[in-house]
Amino acid sequence: MPYRVRRKNTLKNMKIQSPSRALGKVHFLTVAIRIFAALCKGLAYPFHGFFPKKRFIIPARAGTRKQGTQAIPKIIWQTNFSEKSTLPIYVNYLFNRFFARDFEHRYVSTEAREEFFRKTPFPFMPDALEIYRKLTDGAAQADFWRAATLYKSGGVYMDIDATLVAPLARVLKNEARALYTGKRLTDVTNYFLATVPENPDFKEVMLQIRENILSHTGTESVFVTTGPVVFQKILAGKDFSFLPRNALCVQGVFSNEYFQYMDKPRGKWTHKKAGELIKKDG
Repeated sequence: MPYRVRRKNTLKNMKIQSPSRALGKVHFLTVAIRIFAALCKGLAYPFHGFFPKKRFIIPARAGTRKQGTQAIPKIIWQTNFSEKSTLPIYVNYLFNRFFARDFEHRYVSTEAREEFFRKTPFPFMPDALEIYRKLTDGAAQADFWRAATLYKSGGVYMDIDATLVAPLARVLKNEARALYTGKRLTDVTNYFLATVPENPDFKEVMLQIRENILSHTGTESVFVTTGPVVFQKILAGKDFSFLPRNALCVQGVFSNEYFQYMDKPRGKWTHKKAGELIKKDG
């Protein structure tokens, strides 16, 4: 089993259960996956050179949830600007299916994300749809949608370029509430999130994103307004389960910006000007 860090209040109180042999196995597996992914990525360049228009469809639903005793629902949520993917993105999707064979996989389109807010009430945030529509960037919209979806239904969210490096069912087996990842404890990210439904931390994240949007000055980026910084702020000083990314889920090993946005050049959130992130009223 990969090691787990539990944080409570300060790094001085951090408890680590980490058998050295397990760490070695985790490291070896992650390195092997990175090498395999790099080879796949390298082969994708000549493939798309010969077949520039070839795309692979990520289905809206795939797999079947196997019943178990774990608290976190066995469902993986993903989204992107299109279900039509390049070879590296599709291989990454299939690789994750292998490491999460007991999970149902759901891909949600841009249109379906807005439909979710239209049909799903949030008593603590009656204007959730209006808040969502204020965002002009797809990644920022996905940030808000993932927090809302996981609060409502629970499960696991993974970015389309995120890659599991450990069997997901085994990792989540004993998690009673939620699991986060990142490079360090202080760098919790949101490209991988796992939680039970109605986790109050995710409610706080939604409310914080709402506040950030309504008070946006035109200088805050996606990363700060709706992204990982929001989770870092909400979790600061709290007790939460955390696994370093190399023991759980890494990002961008099968793909890169070129392959992910081949049909949408400069579509990555990093190209979005902060001043254009929020739709102007009127």
